[in-house]
Amino acid sequence: MFNKIKKRDGREVPFDETKITEAIFKAAKAVGGVDKQLAMELTIEVLRYLKQRYNGSIFGVEDVQDAVEKVLIEKGHAKTAKAYILYRDKRTRMREAKSELMDAVAEILVETSRENANVSNSPSAKMLQIASAASKAYYLNRLIPEHLAQAHIRGDYHIHDLDFYGKTLTCIQIPLGRLLANGFNNGHGYIRPPKRPSSATALAAIILQSSQNDMHGGQSFAFFDRDMAPFMANSSEDEVYQAMEALIYNLNSMHSRAGAQVPFSSINIGTDTTPAGRMVIKNLLLAYEKGLGRGENPIFPNIIFRVKEGVNLNPGDPNYDLFRLAIRVAAQRLNPTFSFMDSSFNKPYGDQVGYMGCRTRVMANRRGPEVTEGRGNLSFTTINLPRLAIKAERNLMKFYQNLSEMLDLACEQLYHRYQVQAKLKVKDMPFLMGQGLYLDSDKLSPGDTIEEAIKHGTLSVGFIGLAETLVALTGYHHGQSEEAQALGEEIVAFMRNKVDKAAERYNLNYTLLATPAEGLSGRFIKMDRREYGLIPGVTDKEYYTNSFHIPVNFSISAYDKIRLEGVYHKYTNAGHISYVEFSAPPVNNLSAVEDIIRFMRECDFGYAGINFPVDFCDGCGYLGVINTDECPFCGTSAIRRVRRITGYLSTVDRFNDAKLSELSQRVAHSR
Repeated sequence: MFNKIKKRDGREVPFDETKITEAIFKAAKAVGGVDKQLAMELTIEVLRYLKQRYNGSIFGVEDVQDAVEKVLIEKGHAKTAKAYILYRDKRTRMREAKSELMDAVAEILVETSRENANVSNSPSAKMLQIASAASKAYYLNRLIPEHLAQAHIRGDYHIHDLDFYGKTLTCIQIPLGRLLANGFNNGHGYIRPPKRPSSATALAAIILQSSQNDMHGGQSFAFFDRDMAPFMANSSEDEVYQAMEALIYNLNSMHSRAGAQVPFSSINIGTDTTPAGRMVIKNLLLAYEKGLGRGENPIFPNIIFRVKEGVNLNPGDPNYDLFRLAIRVAAQRLNPTFSFMDSSFNKPYGDQVGYMGCRTRVMANRRGPEVTEGRGNLSFTTINLPRLAIKAERNLMKFYQNLSEMLDLACEQLYHRYQVQAKLKVKDMPFLMGQGLYLDSDKLSPGDTIEEAIKHGTLSVGFIGLAETLVALTGYHHGQSEEAQALGEEIVAFMRNKVDKAAERYNLNYTLLATPAEGLSGRFIKMDRREYGLIPGVTDKEYYTNSFHIPVNFSISAYDKIRLEGVYHKYTNAGHISYVEFSAPPVNNLSAVEDIIRFMRECDFGYAGINFPVDFCDGCGYLGVINTDECPFCGTSAIRRVRRITGYLSTVDRFNDAKLSELSQRVAHSR
């Protein structure tokens, strides 16, 4: 009857009526039908309609599908028609995903995505991100249940590191001491325990790199000073310094992920009071203070100094001099950041709590020992808090109802991902699991699944844009109104309560995260502005404010900011961080920095840092604040600008548009 049909791409191909029959029969079987003859009869009806409708003219694939739907409905096969429509819709979305994938590949081939500021623009990075784009399309269209995938696509929540959904885990606090004491194998033979400081730090860098290749998130040493101390015995200060300098050089140049980036490394120090431990802390800080070869600011590692009363907080404490040194280095180099072991939620664990630069915190464990080492976050998903507030139209009951439902949905999605991850095998992560880095993975064989290890990890629900949420609900954010602040605490407490109940329901370590939003801050607001228009104080900029932070463009004193943000740390047990912004490095006012850090501790902070511009001229080596496009001393425009983004440091040229906009609006906080 027909010879040709036009494909969606414009090509004309031979017409095959059996494809219509197969499509109808497939839809019928989906709702319990078994009559192939009926499918053939319905096909004849479709062909009659096409002949009448197009009268010999060529038609397209979509025209045939419209005809099938029409005939099924008119002939009384509503259930089959519905199944056919759903199948057609799914195929359409799969085609669109393929088209979007090709568009994404084309963009990546010009320049890598700036979703992650520490991924380079190298050929390897481009290949990594092409694979990433393909993986995301596969998981959303083939693996993740449709209602969970659609919530991500719509922007109701955001599945972080979606490209690694079914392949690996997020991050880990590596048991460095055990690996150095026993040796390890990273795939090319056994590496024996080190004997000298330089060997110990070289192996530490290799361990970070090897673990990073098995994971998509951060790598951290929870007790670097303690774990390194045995290898410093009988060594000179100079030898230890050289070893720490080499470590910093390695961590800024030793690439992982097929050459796409250096490991996201964090190092916790500060509480080892032994002579060898103190030597580690001191010389790591001094090497970081000196910078790289020409004085450039190191990007990695993110050094985290543990602050604890009786250990380093006050004059007379054995490591108080090292606390002062940490302040001096932070005032020049942005690192170290500071974690507080005496906060209400960290104190029960002594000095055992470790953080990561991305703000991740892993401690309590309903499935095993409450330790930091050998554990990490498995995955996290962030809810679009401002959207829920916009949709509520200042009706708090409606807001909380929608928030409750969205939290349940996010927890369901995290559980689905956990089930996928749990089926992975030890051999899929040969270093992370095969060398026993993850808690209890040393009890498993290469062919075993990893659930007995990852049950110790955390599943985190995150949130973004509390400030914009409060504006949408009350007209003010928490920096402007004490009533808004009270509501903000109530909202975050509500989320924590829901997440705790999820932990009981699933018997897994669900936790609440103050999300380190990078690419996400722009993605959510762009989608919401398109859907709901320009709302003053909510969607009228290029980014949503990070987690519970006061908006970066709001003029407020450092102490007021600390007081307001401090109340949220105790609820966000998966991780948190707060900052104070300076207009320039506070190298000449270290007492002010110490006062601020002490006030952070008093306000029940868990983790914090200080921010300021750090600029370096590649032409003449000038280090300072350069407010123009050219160096004031040599005139070159080759200026390396380092800023903090989502906890880690990065150069500004790798910031995405949303974060560049946020950076331009940051205001310094007065005392």
